[in-house]
Amino acid sequence: MYYLDLPDHRLHYTIDGDDPAAPWLVFCNSLGTDLHMWDAQVAVLSRHFRILRYDRRGHGQSSAPPPPYSLADLGSDVIALLDAREIERTHFCGLSIGGLTGQWLAINAGHRLDKIVICATATKIGTAEGWAVRMNDVRMNGLEPLATATAERWFTPTFRAAEHGVVGAVLEGFAATSVDGYTGCCAALAGADLGEEIEQIANPLLAISGDDDPVCPPSDLEHISVRVQQGRHLSLRGRHIVNIEASQAFNAALLDFLLNEPAAPR
Repeated sequence: MYYLDLPDHRLHYTIDGDDPAAPWLVFCNSLGTDLHMWDAQVAVLSRHFRILRYDRRGHGQSSAPPPPYSLADLGSDVIALLDAREIERTHFCGLSIGGLTGQWLAINAGHRLDKIVICATATKIGTAEGWAVRMNDVRMNGLEPLATATAERWFTPTFRAAEHGVVGAVLEGFAATSVDGYTGCCAALAGADLGEEIEQIANPLLAISGDDDPVCPPSDLEHISVRVQQGRHLSLRGRHIVNIEASQAFNAALLDFLLNEPAAPR
């Protein structure tokens, strides 16, 4: 475990993979989760990559600066981590708000990225009005009352019934997220709309959807894949947290894309 101290907050991160010459891969988690959402990916992909995972500001063991946050704030945290570890370029994989962060990075700092995987995301997620209601509810009542509805959005009934332990661990992390961190990131989502900018993305990009995702349906990911310069879309079994629900297929897709597709030009 490592920590990066920035002017108004501290980021917690980990590094996996034993080969110092292996290419870098950054994982960026979704709203209300921590870096452990990628455990099933690290178990397989750390044989091929040096993996940097981190807790977004206000999540996991990272501290929460005063909200609100912007998408640029979240993207700048990634750049700060790359600079601190002297990582010139890296592959990137992000889910939901992590996928929006990846789009922002590809638009504003594409030279720091090689290939990009964005999952269960969109160029704009939800509405400003909807996020305002969510923020108000969380400030008044905390995150615990949202747990049941969150589980239903994130995982199919079949997976919830079969994998109580996995789902329970994810929801424990959700409930432990700080109110400031959660609402700060909700504010970033409320203000994020990259629909007019994604055509600038030149990096090879794989968009992965959950075929039953009620938050960011496959059409959102297909839209991104056809708008960027080098994109393709793949839909896997599952809902919003598709990397957990379809972990084996997800890992196979990442390995195929990251190891076999042409790299981004330097």
